[in-house]
Amino acid sequence: MSAGSDAGTGPRAGAVEHATPGLARRLACFVYEGVLLFGVVMIAGYLYSSLTQQRHALEGKAGLQAFLFVILAIYFTWFWSHGGQTVAMKAWHIRLVDAAGRPVGQLRAFARYVASWLWFLPSLALVYQAGLKGSAVFGVMAFGVLAYAALAWLRPDRQFWHDALCGTRLITWRPARPAQSAG
Repeated sequence: MSAGSDAGTGPRAGAVEHATPGLARRLACFVYEGVLLFGVVMIAGYLYSSLTQQRHALEGKAGLQAFLFVILAIYFTWFWSHGGQTVAMKAWHIRLVDAAGRPVGQLRAFARYVASWLWFLPSLALVYQAGLKGSAVFGVMAFGVLAYAALAWLRPDRQFWHDALCGTRLITWRPARPAQSAG
């Protein structure tokens, strides 16, 4: 039986509020997610280099990038389709649901993962086209991420564009406090 399939266990059961989290909180969660993903990427990179006997970071670079893309897809798809929250999202009380407020399935979670690359693709294309190196890359990427996040203000529901595209939304999710016994 999937989560939320019977009354009282859906995404609204046991929650205190369902408003869209503020942009600052979503960006803080984004940064925290990046910190956590550093470990995931390091372990995955080590696994890839061990399995392929890679001796130099630039050897098999495309293969490593494809492998990491798949690992991150598995990470996000699994967490989003099993409770709607990654570890960072739990820390910041943010949950992913579909447009109707129900848990998302694996296909929708995967579609959101692919669409979420809109955070980075315009900046990556600019970096590649301009042949930028070093700190200029960081500056362009940071500006691109902030510009993409700011686009949420153009939507009345303040959701990100990849959420609108995938029929998902982020909500504030604070578990209800357990009832205190009288005694």
